[in-house]
Amino acid sequence: MSGLAEWLRTAREERWGLLFDLVFAIVWVTMVDGLFRVLEGPDWAYYGFMLAGIVAYFGFVTSLEYARPEPE
Repeated sequence: MSGLAEWLRTAREERWGLLFDLVFAIVWVTMVDGLFRVLEGPDWAYYGFMLAGIVAYFGFVTSLEYARPEPE
């Protein structure tokens, strides 16, 4: 199986997870960019908030996993 075919198969299996990742990233970047356009904050804080998006993403995903009921 070629690399592209395998990648497409994996993408089809994980489509909702990939879509969630994309939506989270777009919302986070838009929110931070809008906030810093209004407040005109320093560059170091802007990049800090962008990096904080990584922590926020994993924290949010982890909390979703713990909130789901365990299968019986």
